[in-house]
Amino acid sequence: MSQPAHLTQGAKAEDSALAYLQQQGLKLVDRNVRYPFGEIDLIMRDAQKWVFIEVKFRQSKQFGGAIQAISQGKIERLRRAASHYMQRNNIDAQCRFDVVAIDANEINWITNAF
Repeated sequence: MSQPAHLTQGAKAEDSALAYLQQQGLKLVDRNVRYPFGEIDLIMRDAQKWVFIEVKFRQSKQFGGAIQAISQGKIERLRRAASHYMQRNNIDAQCRFDVVAIDANEINWITNAF
């Protein structure tokens, strides 16, 4: 699948993460949901569970890799955005927070990351 040249590395990483998660059986609900206080890269369903996903991409693991790039502040903003999304959409269901860390071409999916 070729991708338009104008896509950023981050957008390409999100597309790769989405394709990978769909292959694992998750269903896309929404993506790139932005609020003034935080954003959610991917929102998916894993059976009855809602999954809020942070996608991180790094060219290499030289400085700790993608997983090391997730700060406590980022986690708090993601939790706040997910809570707001669930309230706005009247969702009363279990949820979890996953991370898809992509280092070069290696994909690591961490479920229940925080």
